[in-house]
Amino acid sequence: MSGSTFESKVDQFFGYSARGSSFGTEVRAGLTTFATMAYILPVNMAILSQAGLDGGAVFMATALSAVLGTVLMALLARLPFALAPGMGLNAFFAFTVVLGMGKTPAFALAAVFTEGVVFIFLSLTGVRTALFNAIPKEIKQAVSAGIGLFIMFIGLQNCGFIVADKATLVAINPHLNSAAVALAIIGIGLTIVLYLRRVKGALLLGILGTWGLGMLAQAAGWYVVNPQAGHFSLFPGGVFSAPPSLAPTFGLFLNGFAEAFASGANFGQFLLVIMTFLYVDIFDTLGTLSGVATKANMLDKNGNLPGITGALSADAIATVAGAMLGTSTVTTFVESSAGVEEGGRTGLTAIVTAVCFFLAIFMFPVVGAIPAFATTCALFMVGIMMFEPLKDLEFNNPECLIPAVITVAFMVMGYSISAGLMWGVLAFILVKVAVGKPKEITPLIWSLGVIFLLKLFVLDTMA
Repeated sequence: MSGSTFESKVDQFFGYSARGSSFGTEVRAGLTTFATMAYILPVNMAILSQAGLDGGAVFMATALSAVLGTVLMALLARLPFALAPGMGLNAFFAFTVVLGMGKTPAFALAAVFTEGVVFIFLSLTGVRTALFNAIPKEIKQAVSAGIGLFIMFIGLQNCGFIVADKATLVAINPHLNSAAVALAIIGIGLTIVLYLRRVKGALLLGILGTWGLGMLAQAAGWYVVNPQAGHFSLFPGGVFSAPPSLAPTFGLFLNGFAEAFASGANFGQFLLVIMTFLYVDIFDTLGTLSGVATKANMLDKNGNLPGITGALSADAIATVAGAMLGTSTVTTFVESSAGVEEGGRTGLTAIVTAVCFFLAIFMFPVVGAIPAFATTCALFMVGIMMFEPLKDLEFNNPECLIPAVITVAFMVMGYSISAGLMWGVLAFILVKVAVGKPKEITPLIWSLGVIFLLKLFVLDTMA
């Protein structure tokens, strides 16, 4: 089969030409998405290892669940979004459920599995699609900008530019001449120049270029390897390696059900953990899909996302599979916006990302060597670009402005996409009631308001 015939058949299936993309653009976008979220492989392994799970098995479970979820996203929804075990949810798994509540990793995995089953039901019955469509337009616009600031903040934290401070909670690192921080700043500048010069693959080139500069800095002795400080060697310790065994975590979730039903107290805690996983995953996913799809102009004239049912089903099935393999909740990654910014518009972008995750199983020495300061440049630029949908926000209308600003602010200050969405919806309800327009609040939004209040005053107080 010739190259042109192959591309034609792929285009016929995914329809990237109709969405203003191309085969090369989709491939480049998929590589960019992977480069910005590859950190989840070593990071998830490190976090869940602290909960007592075998590190090698967690690495395998993370990679395989990312492959499965992302392929399902490509085939069921044909959208350019990638999935993997989510940050925040993995921390709740390890530090709250296992280390905080004293439960076993199997107990936590059983909760994740059950949550995923509930997710599948909600997705197939259209409940999650209805939730997505019910989100007001101004909040969808704000979610995009909020996600932009959120991932920019995460990127600057990861490279050490933003640090903790006792007086102000956070501050700019006073030691900007440290290698990792300085290289991140140089990488951001390089990426901005490439982007403004309209160089194709600017984000991916920024990551690779910054990584390359880091290797030169290590060779020159400026960047000093210090694992205790989180500064690992930037040179891969090889290219290929045998994948670790999945046996220590595969099917471990089954043991958790016996623990969950051992007593009434255990069962009550089991339900609480399930509800927490469910809440965060639902609204993180809805927020991510809304924000990234809005940025990519994928929403129809009614503000709905074609393929949303397939996307939510992929998320749910991947969560169930991830629990069976031995990892925390799988969710749609906000870093997908990096690939979207590179021009990715269809499931072909997701397929490329999934292939990269599969290859990473055998190339961990290379993937593990990509430093956080190198991916900061991409996250920073994507953060800026995610503000574009705000151009359509009615800034002179307080009814739109108040919920939108609260959504953006609380997403960053609450360090959570779901938190921004929650407070934005509550603000929307308050505003409409205050101006005497309660009829503009749909029954589903009222229901969301009740759910959010229960979460704040019941679920949170029980945790």
